[in-house]
Amino acid sequence: MMRVLLFGASGFIGAHVRRELAATADLTCPSRGECDLVTATPEALRALLDRAGPDAVVSCAGAVSGAAEDLVRANTTATAKLVDAVADAAPGARLVRLGSAAEYGPVPFGVAATEDRPPAPVSAYGVSQAAATRLMELAADAGRVDAVVLRVFNPVGPGMPGTTLLGRVAALLARLAPGEDLRTGPLGAYRDFVDVRDVAAAVGRAVTVAAPGARVLNVGSGRAVPVRDAVHLLASVAGRPVRVREDRPPSPRSAEVGWMRADVGRAASVLGWVPEHDLYDSVGALWSQAAPARGTDPVPVTAGPAQRRSEP
Repeated sequence: MMRVLLFGASGFIGAHVRRELAATADLTCPSRGECDLVTATPEALRALLDRAGPDAVVSCAGAVSGAAEDLVRANTTATAKLVDAVADAAPGARLVRLGSAAEYGPVPFGVAATEDRPPAPVSAYGVSQAAATRLMELAADAGRVDAVVLRVFNPVGPGMPGTTLLGRVAALLARLAPGEDLRTGPLGAYRDFVDVRDVAAAVGRAVTVAAPGARVLNVGSGRAVPVRDAVHLLASVAGRPVRVREDRPPSPRSAEVGWMRADVGRAASVLGWVPEHDLYDSVGALWSQAAPARGTDPVPVTAGPAQRRSEP
């Protein structure tokens, strides 16, 4: 059985990756208390790798918000340490890390972002992720590590935290009083929402694929959806028709990016991976898990063709 060392297994994406890999791999999943990539010394990382003897190392760890210094430490510096530790202590292991669509920055409306598009991030988060990806590429080009970066677009699905837009909307819907407005930030942007279970499946493929022909792969749905439509779809699935007031501040991570859609052809070619869930499935699973946790009766999710959303 393949031995996999997984960082970030308790997070939103990491928990799904853990479930995806558990059936086929011997997993070691250190908690943050056992090994925090931000604070761990190079010696501690190498010792952990020596003990685990992994065939693959997967990092779902990192930060999505905070000061620029904190983002660089959590995403860029932590990646640099991990690359060096794997190169020293487990040079034959496949190293898989989750990157972000924020690395691309603004993309012209209607254009699908390909992996060859030069990164032009417009947020500290995007800069920290782009730098981490570049470190992985340089190490792979030099033959130091066998690295694959999965650029994840907007993950959605069961277990989504309240720090994300749709996770927060689900939490608000569960406790809104009758007649109360749902208040959000601006919802005019288009995003590529990808089911977190599909992201986990892509990680599983990236861990096992032999001799990948590319090191950076987009993981998205390949469709752009107005964020406003996604919010109204979630409200519909929840059975809570509400008036949405877009009077909250925009997200500092993505306010300057009005359009984003992934070209997923490379992932299909290299990994044999295609997304299996559409947005209705994703928000249905999100609400089905979120509602019982908040004492709200879940609404059965039975989508018909007219209820499914895709880009115009």
